[in-house]
Amino acid sequence: MQRLYDFIRRHPTGVDGFWAVVLLGFSALWVVSTGPTTGSAAGYAIVAVLFSLVVALRRRAPEKMLVLAVALGVAQLAFGLVPFMADFAMLVIIFTVAAHDGPRWASRLALIGGLSASTLSQLRWPMEEGANSGAAKIFFTIIMTVPFALAWVLGDSLRTRRAYFAQLEERASRLEQEREAQAKVAVAAERARIARELHDVVAHNVSVMVVQADGAAYVMDSSPETAKQALETISTTGRQALAEMRRLLGILRTGEHQEAGEYVPQPDVRQIEDLVEQVRGAGLTVDFAIEGSPRPLPSGVELTAYRIVQEALTNTRKHGGPDAGASVRLVYFDDGLGLLVEDDGRGAPQEMYEDGGADGRGHGLIGMRERVGMVGGTLDAGPRPGGGFRISALLPLKPAH
Repeated sequence: MQRLYDFIRRHPTGVDGFWAVVLLGFSALWVVSTGPTTGSAAGYAIVAVLFSLVVALRRRAPEKMLVLAVALGVAQLAFGLVPFMADFAMLVIIFTVAAHDGPRWASRLALIGGLSASTLSQLRWPMEEGANSGAAKIFFTIIMTVPFALAWVLGDSLRTRRAYFAQLEERASRLEQEREAQAKVAVAAERARIARELHDVVAHNVSVMVVQADGAAYVMDSSPETAKQALETISTTGRQALAEMRRLLGILRTGEHQEAGEYVPQPDVRQIEDLVEQVRGAGLTVDFAIEGSPRPLPSGVELTAYRIVQEALTNTRKHGGPDAGASVRLVYFDDGLGLLVEDDGRGAPQEMYEDGGADGRGHGLIGMRERVGMVGGTLDAGPRPGGGFRISALLPLKPAH
């Protein structure tokens, strides 16, 4: 059964041609067996052939076949050819045009022609004397009009239903495209985040390694033990940087996170103290304090807090001068986490904290603002009134909407 249905769908013109032959055969049988009293047999034969052509080509050229059917109906009225089997093609073409997604004039013409066909036929060939009352004529006309109206209504309903499903498919396609676009935006955002991670890792760890290398070179002869500690710090810092860079680059390469044990986990607030100790080991004096009751925070908030402190201390080493000191404060509120990182150094140049810098610098502070914005927090960065630099951030515990 399914094969037959598939064949019919693949060969619509062939199926219509088959039914056209059937209609032509029944029309010829009617002419031969009935022997109509009005009109010539040749006239009926021509009308039957042309109506069969209407059925055969109804899907290939519906508007043209509708015009041909109207012309044949007018010819029947003009030459007195009474309605017979071939006129069934009128119902078929009315249905086809109403269901076809073509010009609206064709559908209107089909409706008007179908509703007027019975009336015109009744006027041309009145009923017999025995049933010639006005009520009988009206009733008969209405009954004969119903099939034409039903044919148009069914066709128009099919067209409307097909248009509705087409809209659903278009909407589904559009939603799919929007999902793909959102996925691309998400991928771009993720890569931007990873780029910021790489910047933080490289800027912080390389800065520590440079400071330690300079110190080791300075005390190599006078204090070999101190130089050895500095070299060990360089080695440890380098390994940490490589491990985190492998994790980030692995995400870029595969597009998805690796197994938890393969790379170093994301840093959190508890590791800020280790970060401070590492910076102290690099020669920067840092005062660290925690206020409030420490508690687990959302991973995004913890990572953002760690990266802000890391970037702030890196900037202090870069721009604070040789005798700069810094302080780091973590304040746990009921609805958020506060960060305050200050130093008493020279402070960063103005272009580093205004608009990201026209010379392409200031990417660290831009990254801070983007990170804080992603978790719905606020950031204030700028020079202190008494000298130095201050970075203040408030990270809410609820994600941004």
